[in-house]
Amino acid sequence: MRKMFFALLAVPAALILALAPVNPAQAKWPEKPVRIVLPFGPGGVADVTSRMMAAKLTEKFGQQVVIENMPGPGGINAARTVINAAPDGYTMALVTNGTSISVAAFNKLPFDPVKDLAMVSMVGTFDLVFAVNAASEYKTLGDFIKAAKANPGKFNIGTTLLGGTQNLGAELFKIVADLNVQVVPYKNSPDIVVALFRNDVQMMIDFPPAVQGQVNDGKVRLLASSSPQRSALLPKTPTVAESGVKDYEVISWNGIAAPKGTPQDVIDAMNKAMHEVLASPELKAQFQKVGVEAHASTPAELMGRLTSDIKKWDAVIVKAGIAKK
Repeated sequence: MRKMFFALLAVPAALILALAPVNPAQAKWPEKPVRIVLPFGPGGVADVTSRMMAAKLTEKFGQQVVIENMPGPGGINAARTVINAAPDGYTMALVTNGTSISVAAFNKLPFDPVKDLAMVSMVGTFDLVFAVNAASEYKTLGDFIKAAKANPGKFNIGTTLLGGTQNLGAELFKIVADLNVQVVPYKNSPDIVVALFRNDVQMMIDFPPAVQGQVNDGKVRLLASSSPQRSALLPKTPTVAESGVKDYEVISWNGIAAPKGTPQDVIDAMNKAMHEVLASPELKAQFQKVGVEAHASTPAELMGRLTSDIKKWDAVIVKAGIAKK
């Protein structure tokens, strides 16, 4: 027995480690494709930017990062898919300011993003813009507000569908600026632009890509943007706060989350990779072309944004008298 004991002591440590059983938890993530489930159809800003980021993550990981579109009311289909997936880092979710709106707008959802998801990182942020017909007399948002207050009940603001970010952003503006105006929801952005040219609406509130072509052609004038600071993408456009409405702020955002219970080392690895790819000048330039500022964050920062927006939009929905679903 003593001879066997000393013989074992003579075995190199590296060989002992090599013969030791491998702990599967120590395997490097990702070892296979990762899918990111989106609550939207293809072609929108969230889809386009997610695919741009996924391409860079694929290069970095040496594994495919696949975007899967799963549209549906309230993001329920996409959320169920991710929440019910194994918490191993191979199925993740795109969460957005629309996620917070869904929580606020529905009396009861079959999921709770705060409790059922682990936040990873922000992807990007983007503003709403306040725009008028370039032929109108309103040169500033202050001009519009002054005219609307002088003509209560006679002005209309066009947005997209009831309950969306643009629509609720308009309702919040109406509340904070104390205006007696009508917020009119349209089916899509081109319909609002037509209504603006017809003077059916005197101002529209939408995302920058919806009006960028008309702005470039000199047919539409931007009056303000919705973030608390001027956007780097729209440095000449004043904010709503700069225009005299001090308590107005709307920041649209996208982020990545994983099922609750996903290992922390996986969360950390994805967060680190996202910081690196979203900081690349090439990806930043690609995002800017669709009006988005690439912006990574900590998991805590993304969770803070989600929870604060749920409270904000719940208050707007109640004050605006919008029926919950």
